[in-house]
Amino acid sequence: MQLTTVIAKQIVERSMKIIKHSVNVMDEYGVIIGSGDLSRLNCRHEGAILAINENRIVEIDHATAQQLRGVKAGINLPIIFQNNVIGVVGISGKPVDIQQYGELVKMTAELIIEQAALMTEIQWSKRHKEELVLQLIQPSDLNTQQLYSIAERLELDLNQPRIATIIKVDSFNGENLSLTHLQKLVHLLEYPERDNLVAISSVTLNEVVVLKPITLTDTGWNRSHEEKRIRQLFQRISHDEKFTIKIALGDYFPNLEGLSQSYMTAKATMNTANSKSRILFYQDNVLPVLIDGLRSDTWRSQQLALPLKKILLADTKGSLLKTLRTFFIHNCDSAQTCKILHIHRNTLRYRLERIEKETGLNINKINDITYLYLAILANK
Repeated sequence: MQLTTVIAKQIVERSMKIIKHSVNVMDEYGVIIGSGDLSRLNCRHEGAILAINENRIVEIDHATAQQLRGVKAGINLPIIFQNNVIGVVGISGKPVDIQQYGELVKMTAELIIEQAALMTEIQWSKRHKEELVLQLIQPSDLNTQQLYSIAERLELDLNQPRIATIIKVDSFNGENLSLTHLQKLVHLLEYPERDNLVAISSVTLNEVVVLKPITLTDTGWNRSHEEKRIRQLFQRISHDEKFTIKIALGDYFPNLEGLSQSYMTAKATMNTANSKSRILFYQDNVLPVLIDGLRSDTWRSQQLALPLKKILLADTKGSLLKTLRTFFIHNCDSAQTCKILHIHRNTLRYRLERIEKETGLNINKINDITYLYLAILANK
């Protein structure tokens, strides 16, 4: 740990609130880096050098001060951190008048330094945890052994089953989004401690990724438990923050490599799920997610779109296509489809027959109706 001007300033300000004498802080070279007397900053203090070299309290009266450079009457005490002298704290004044304050100011200085060191360690750990999360979900130059080694240093258990979850921050009531909103979300995800591994995955897209610990059962992972936690998160955000979120949970895949697969399923679910819900599960959107990959495959995408093009050419108003979408959304339930569209059952039958005529596909044949359904999914 090294004394900085920021820490030195804190020591001076806090100490001088307790005592009415000027306080100085010198670094390991005896240079004054914090002082109640700003004119003394950056001066070399020979009394501090003596305190550092001999690791002892150095009292300087007025006569001695005249013989040393950069020195005034006072008392100088070495600052100890982890059994090492890292600097000196001094109090200006007659030694007999200020002796009673020496240990108090020294203790104040060392407590401030310990606190700063702890915060530095926490920030270091947090930054490296975020880097590890990004290494786990994206292609990495590190091998499995290296990732486990990093996790061990950070006291993280990578053998704990986890799923990747993507949380997208959305504006609420016209609030402009900023990095601060993402940082607030990260804080909510990390506290109270639930063993979440959290990282900001995209500032541009306002997205945070969480590697959530899960409980495995004979039938998979405990979805209801995660839903409960998610709803608690929504409640905390609605009470305290000026933003809202949309969350997509990926599937579970075993082994360390499975985390990147889980992330891909969460990302695809976030991007493709055709739902107004703010909580999306990959398991509920498997087919749309898988079909979405065909968009980048030009000739397959074109082939899937052929039935829809034929329908549109035959009905420019779009009622046939709307009917087909509604029919599939309601699991081919005729009664529900008629209710939603406010049409008679005979009208529905007529429209479905027209769709069959224009596309050459038979809705009562599994291959043909699957073709139509995939066409609808691939061309949202």
